[in-house]
Amino acid sequence: MNPTQKPDPVYDIVILGASGFTGKYVVREALKFLQTPSSPLKSLALAGRNPTRLTQSLEWAARPNPPPSSVAILTADTSDPDSLRRLCTQTKLILNCVGPFRIHGDPVVSACADSGCDYLDISGEPEFMERMEANYHERAEETGSLIVSACGFDSIPAELGLLFNAKQWVPPTVPNQIEAYLSLESDKKIAGNFGTYESAVLGVANAEKLKELRRSRPRRPRPSICGPPAKGPTLENQKTIGLWALKLPSADAVVVRRTLTTLTEKPHGLPGLNESPEQIQKREAFWSSIKPAHFGVKITSKSLFGIFRYVTLGVSLGLLSKFSFGRWLLLKFPSVFSLGWFQKKGPSEEEVESATFKMWFIGRGYSEESLASQGETKPDLEIITRISGPEIGYITTPITLVQCGLIVLGQRESLVKGGVYTPGIVFGSTDIQQRLEDNGISFEVISKIKTQG
Repeated sequence: MNPTQKPDPVYDIVILGASGFTGKYVVREALKFLQTPSSPLKSLALAGRNPTRLTQSLEWAARPNPPPSSVAILTADTSDPDSLRRLCTQTKLILNCVGPFRIHGDPVVSACADSGCDYLDISGEPEFMERMEANYHERAEETGSLIVSACGFDSIPAELGLLFNAKQWVPPTVPNQIEAYLSLESDKKIAGNFGTYESAVLGVANAEKLKELRRSRPRRPRPSICGPPAKGPTLENQKTIGLWALKLPSADAVVVRRTLTTLTEKPHGLPGLNESPEQIQKREAFWSSIKPAHFGVKITSKSLFGIFRYVTLGVSLGLLSKFSFGRWLLLKFPSVFSLGWFQKKGPSEEEVESATFKMWFIGRGYSEESLASQGETKPDLEIITRISGPEIGYITTPITLVQCGLIVLGQRESLVKGGVYTPGIVFGSTDIQQRLEDNGISFEVISKIKTQG
């Protein structure tokens, strides 16, 4: 071997943080595709601080089968850059499950960007994601490291749901606004992921830092959307889907907007490393069929009490996250401030298995593009689509993360060489939707209705 050549990585994927609440479910999902006939995943390793806990996680994930002896256990710590650099030389791709990402994520992204190792995570933290783009995009482009955050429930369903709805607007129709309505459902108590809660607390606490970061960055072109944005109510009784809905400041909306911005700069999507003419044609055809729209997210409930719960949580976060004692209270007593929605110990397996989600996408727009330019004309067409799937934090998140990982492994030549991107722009034109449908997440067109303009 030429001494300047890098040795081939030993493992296709390393799951970092594999012993955490979400990490062990990601391991369980990855094992379904390890060394199966059509899967590109031939070798897997688990990494974290504690080898004993990693081994226990593997045993839990493999049951009722014995843990596969081929899965390696590696020691790595996000506070030890040398251990992360070593990890990057051993694998093609890191799936990072160690949150909160604003605390633990930067060193991992830095090591990947320097080494050329690919990186996916399940972060839903806008400030972290935008800071990674600001700090590491150019370096990752140089080294060929593909870095994609938000590959879990934040924000794959929102990104693919927006694209799926946008694809239904065939010329001469054009969308103006697509709003996502999220409904969480369960026979038992709906239990949130404590890591998500902790990230939300830190996100609100650091909202000013995100504003500062955005002010310091060069302005990027805005998507050209047909018609003005509609000013909807903060709280609405959404009769079409039979739910109360509350407008939410959301990571999903931030990620989708970044995807649409990149699409404005690169209208045919991101050129792949080594695409065939057919792949180029498919990618360009896909992206040219997507018309941008104003996007927002609302959380829904069948009752006003359910909405009250969300409001209570929002007010608690808004008031208490700003100072250290308030953050201590929020993180010490999550169940109190979320009225039982979040707790430190995480949900039981029964609670996880009984939960599901539905995400409606209500698109409003024009039956003809010429109507949009007539100033006062209101949208006269409504297209409703829906994505449904299992529990969001421990089942859907591992499904979406692992499928993104398998695309990176198996279709690397048709993806962009490197850089820090959102999942929509990287995976939108691949077979990601079909893969999710094959794994229990459904995409449906509910209705197309002409409304009074």
